[in-house]
Amino acid sequence: MSAPVPVSTHDPRLILLDPRDNVFVARMRLPAGEAIETGAGKAALDRDIPLAHKIARRAIAPGEKILKYGAPIGVATVAIAAGCHVHVQNMKSDYTPTYHLEDERKEDEHKTGMNA
Repeated sequence: MSAPVPVSTHDPRLILLDPRDNVFVARMRLPAGEAIETGAGKAALDRDIPLAHKIARRAIAPGEKILKYGAPIGVATVAIAAGCHVHVQNMKSDYTPTYHLEDERKEDEHKTGMNA
């Protein structure tokens, strides 16, 4: 499978990984209050945004899926305005913790007798 090609955002400080995404990825550290172009207008950043962190591209409702790479990566736990930092303070991750995957793999190996 090939890597996604970033989509132009008209703001060189941001990356839109897939046109379906409702978040941008910061290409650099951005200070709180900085204006960004969302594609639907300008929005001011709610806080300092670290490199490679997510920023809401548009308003995201509580319970709405957070999309990155065109795939759901979590769910908004509160209303998130355009320009807000999207992270653990306002979303619940859909990622499966690695230790759960490791436990399942060991259980499968035990059931099939394939101890590697």
